[in-house]
Amino acid sequence: MNIPVIKALLARDLGMIRRSRALMLPMLFLPTLLLVVLPAAIGLSARERTLDVGTFVNMLPERIAEPVMSAPPDERLIILVLGYMVAPLFLIVPLMVSSVLAADTFAGEKERKTLETLLHLPVADRDLYVAKLLSTFIPSTAVAWIGFAVFCVVSNVVCWPVMGRIFIPTKTWMLVIFWLAPAVAALGLGVMVRVSLRVENTQEAQQLGGAVVLPLVVLAVGQTTGLLLAGPVVTVVVGLLVWMIAATLNWRGMRAYRRNTMAARL
Repeated sequence: MNIPVIKALLARDLGMIRRSRALMLPMLFLPTLLLVVLPAAIGLSARERTLDVGTFVNMLPERIAEPVMSAPPDERLIILVLGYMVAPLFLIVPLMVSSVLAADTFAGEKERKTLETLLHLPVADRDLYVAKLLSTFIPSTAVAWIGFAVFCVVSNVVCWPVMGRIFIPTKTWMLVIFWLAPAVAALGLGVMVRVSLRVENTQEAQQLGGAVVLPLVVLAVGQTTGLLLAGPVVTVVVGLLVWMIAATLNWRGMRAYRRNTMAARL
């Protein structure tokens, strides 16, 4: 691979993302709502009054109910929501951000009438495809990691009067964020970049890709809390499987990408 060329293309795409409100607003709004506003609201609610969550907790699996109910009554709401129920949001964020950006990779270039110029650059097909993947993967992973850091700070600061200690992150949380979240982002872009190659504009890419990505979102929501309970070994294994699927999708996409075919469709 031609690293200087990939860096130049990557800088071009990242600069375009930074200047585009249509891309920046979804990247910032959803993480801010889920990872900043929500933990602050939960922490403030727990500080103002003690809510009885026992009835709800008793409906949950025993492995969730036991650590929650063993905590003091004023800590239960915080542990339940911020310790377990918010967990799926951290996989939704990189998945949704990567889907939004990946939908714009090639379809956005067609819509802006810049794809023809890009295809005529003296760049290898592989270098161009890798640069497009990185321009999606890096921002989506960065948003997830920065959002998690902000979430930890907000949660621990707001909840300190109740908890009296730093309770997030745990070791399993760290694995979910730094091992599984990038894998989910790579999986999302492996699907959406190939969709973007075949459509004419970003709206069509998002509509078509949404039908593919939505089951992944449902799966992420359904399994993340279970991973926190299962422990680090299971989280590592699940992350490895997701990485393998994502690598296969992206490798096959790179092998199938042909600049001449795309140019013929313009």
